[in-house]
Amino acid sequence: MRIGILTGGGDCPGLNAAIRAVVKRGTSKHGVSIVGFHNGWQGVIDGDAVPLTREEVSGILVEGGTMLGTARCHPHKVEGGIDAVIETAQNENLDALICIGGDGTLRAASKVHKAGVPVIGIPKTIDNDVVGTDSSIGFDTAVSIATEAIDRLHSTAESHNRVMVVELMGRHCGWIAVTAGIAGGADIILAPEQPFDLDEIAKRLKHRHRYRNFSIVAVAEGAMPTAGSSWQPTETLDARGNPIAGQIGAQLTRAIEESTGFSARLTVLGYTQRGGVPTAADRLLATRFGVAAIDAAVEGNTGMFTALRGEHVEMLPFSDMAGKTKYVSPELLETATVL
Repeated sequence: MRIGILTGGGDCPGLNAAIRAVVKRGTSKHGVSIVGFHNGWQGVIDGDAVPLTREEVSGILVEGGTMLGTARCHPHKVEGGIDAVIETAQNENLDALICIGGDGTLRAASKVHKAGVPVIGIPKTIDNDVVGTDSSIGFDTAVSIATEAIDRLHSTAESHNRVMVVELMGRHCGWIAVTAGIAGGADIILAPEQPFDLDEIAKRLKHRHRYRNFSIVAVAEGAMPTAGSSWQPTETLDARGNPIAGQIGAQLTRAIEESTGFSARLTVLGYTQRGGVPTAADRLLATRFGVAAIDAAVEGNTGMFTALRGEHVEMLPFSDMAGKTKYVSPELLETATVL
């Protein structure tokens, strides 16, 4: 057998661990050949492939990013893209293609599978918004980095009697802001799932500063105030309708200063959240997903993606996640609100 593999969308810690698992399991257990495609779906469209052996993946377990490179390319959105993928699969004599990516990349995978190319998905995204899996590759590392940043901001906030605002990634879902905010002891946590009111935030901050002289506000980049509330930010979205990194954080910081009279400062973590060495949890999850994916490929169990369900890794159909978003649960949002 001959199996292809690609990494698509944004990079994140743990991708190399998944690639390594696919190659080592595939070659040693099943005796299959593995070919990697550079730069995600674009590499499949272009036929940009390279053989992967145990020697090529040696030592990459602890490395961040992806040895194959990645790109935000979806073949169903490129003219002739699906046909090019089919042609490459035929030219490379692929029996299956393993696609590691987030919701957009996996949505493309489901369309490619429907077009006749056997595909298996592995969910990775620091946003943790893939429906069907308890966690995705990269999420634990991002939360760990964000939590450490919040921990470090406490000392500066207390020393200078300030409100420290930290903006975290999360355009449509607040998984990083909520989980890292809770773990880091943030006093205010704002997520896209739960619109906020600046007047209420100011009230809570003033109340806290009666007995503590500092506060930490964790805000997801996609968080927004309730419609019709007294304060509304401006020009926070780009031409595609996505939040512009730093905008909500900067405007909220100024608004907090004006409404409370407290000194406030902003920290935008940006891409640091998805870079660097993966945590042990992400290495383990990526390895388990890689093993499950190559096993499924050999068994002919395609049109599926790996999913962590409790303590077990299961294979679920693409239809379970395609076009859907996993939002932060009301229970977790409530926890973030009351602490």
